[in-house]
Amino acid sequence: MYSRILVTLEHTPTDEHILAHVRKLAQYCHASLVLIHVADGWAARYSESLTLRESEEMREDRDYLERRRAELAAAGLTVDAVLASGDPASEIAAAAEREKVDLIAMATHGHGFVNDLVRGSVANAVRHKSKIPVLMVREEKKEE
Repeated sequence: MYSRILVTLEHTPTDEHILAHVRKLAQYCHASLVLIHVADGWAARYSESLTLRESEEMREDRDYLERRRAELAAAGLTVDAVLASGDPASEIAAAAEREKVDLIAMATHGHGFVNDLVRGSVANAVRHKSKIPVLMVREEKKEE
């Protein structure tokens, strides 16, 4: 079914939702995973302007990706990790092509139509930019 899955991570608690789902899918399909986090905004711009060092935020993102990669590898999965910077949707679509994946998996927040129009939706933009199937797993909202 799937042999290589790109998994988008935000470095937030939302990641647990997509990782729980993808872990099972990868085991079922015997698929390898590629984790990607795209730093955008100030951290990415600052790191791009530095010649020999990266920002503290980028280091934290790199460490986070490595921890998540190691956790999945310890569960018996083959996992690579990519830290990118720039426009998240463009970077995710480009990484999907470059890494030769056959599925992009990402968590969605489920803000709703109006909120997505105002704030934008990376998931929606990826869906339009990529020719690769996109699996969207909605974050479970806790009732207050």
